[in-house]
This record gives sequence, C-alpha cells and structure tokens, in this order.
Amino acid sequence: MNRYERLMKRIDEGERILIDGATGTEVERRGVPQLDNAWNGGGALSHPDVLRTVHEDYIREGAEIVISNTFATHRHVLVDARVEDRFEQLNRRGVELAKEARDRMAAPDVLVSGGISYWSFTDNWPEPESLRGSTEAQATVMAEAGADLLMLEMMVDIDSMLVVLEAAQASGLPVWVGLSCERDPSGAMTLLRGGSLADALDALTGREVPLVNIMHTEVEDIGACLDVVQERWPGPVGVYAHSARWNGHVCIFDSTIQPDAYANHAQSWLRQGAQVIGGCCGLGVDHIKALRGIL
Repeated sequence: MNRYERLMKRIDEGERILIDGATGTEVERRGVPQLDNAWNGGGALSHPDVLRTVHEDYIREGAEIVISNTFATHRHVLVDARVEDRFEQLNRRGVELAKEARDRMAAPDVLVSGGISYWSFTDNWPEPESLRGSTEAQATVMAEAGADLLMLEMMVDIDSMLVVLEAAQASGLPVWVGLSCERDPSGAMTLLRGGSLADALDALTGREVPLVNIMHTEVEDIGACLDVVQERWPGPVGVYAHSARWNGHVCIFDSTIQPDAYANHAQSWLRQGAQVIGGCCGLGVDHIKALRGIL
C-alpha cells in the first residue's frame, strides 16, 4: 500500500487530514517577485530555497499534504507571461521542491500534490482542445516528477472543469477537484464563472473523483457550500478557504483572518463533514498551526 492509499484508507475510516496553507501568497510574503501575467508561478526557478522552506514550514506544523507551487504554470498562463519555454521546468521543479522538503523534514508519509489550475490573469481563457492538451502535458510532467496525486484548483466553470479533469486523469494519478464559489444574487452558491455548485457536483458524480475540495472561497461562504455538498456529493470533502485583500494580483495581508478565528470556523466545517482542512490565499503557517490544534 503506497502513501496515497494509506491516506485514503484513513479518510475512509473517518480520520481528518491537515493539508498546507497558501504557497503562492506565502512566497510573495517572503519576497519572491511576481511574473507579469503569471502571478507567483516563477518561484520554483527564481527562488527555489524560499519555496522549499515554505513547504518545510508547513510540514513542520503537521501538514500531511503539500501542494506544488504550480497554480500559475499552466501553458496559457506562461504564454501570457512570455515564458512558455519554462513550462516543463517550472512544473517539474515545483513538484521536486515539495519532494525535497519532505525528504529534508524526514516525513516520508507526507503526500506531494501537483496543483493544476486553468485560471487566467489576463482573461485569456484557453479553448477546450488547447486546454486539454496543455493539461495532459502538465499532468504528465508532474507524474514523472513524482507527484502522489493531482489537485485541480479554482475550477470555476463546469465545462472547463470536466476537460481538465479528463486530461489530468490520463496521467494515471488520482485527481481531487477543487471548486471555487460565490453567492449569486439569489443567495445560491455558484462557481466563479457561472454554473451552480449543485450542478458541478452532479457533473462530477461517477467520474472517479476520490474527493472534492471547496477552496479559494470566502470563509463566510464555506458553510453554505458544505450544505450543498451534503445534499449532492456522496464522497469525502475538504476545505481550504482564502482570506486576503487584493490590489490587482498583489496580495495585501492587512485584512486576513486571524489564525484562531479561522480555526473556529474550521470546527464548524468539520461538524458539517469536512475531513481535509487547510488554507488558500492569504493563510500561512500560523493558520495551519492553529488548525493542527483543533485536529
């Protein structure tokens, strides 16, 4: 039984799993400069020691899954940033640095997840066939680099989500799906680019998705999302919310929720059935330490 299978057995038995906090905003907080139109995706090559240390810090606080700093390294994002030639390097090193952190922390059971998103920082959204091909290439690089699983992040519309899911599954790795939601004018929870959360969950049912995450969603909206999940999703669920103020694509940390307050919210999410808990943009090492305290 490999480390992924052992972790899923624990989830099946009702255990709760701590994952890491934000990586992109955390390397930004520590001084890593952004790439134009590719956010904080360049750190694996420009500042590998900083990125590795972020992973180490999360593992030190008990994170059992660390996600590679590859949210902004999909091919179309790197094209917009004029660094498409670094596509394989950035995705490979993103996974390798997380593995190196695991080794340096002597934590062999920690899973390294390859993070995949199709978010665009320029509203240059890829067409389905381009999205499929680029996702297959990205997932293949991550699998060859030694990722234990793939985590789709900020799936914000149903059609693109399904394209990315199928392409990522072609790697042979297990694929978890992360949905990012907001309230529509009626109060219903919808994906950020449209389509109800309920319809998205229905679309995922029967597609061999082991776990769904509600992620990069406002802390105050997580409970309503989990209400929908309880009604529509038969499998396990995780949560990693965000809490940040933005100036363009730059994270401003002055309004980020305090760690103890975030942990208090997380207790209610656990009562609603969440089994995997972590943090997204704005939430750092102190937040993961606080979550460990309630697990």
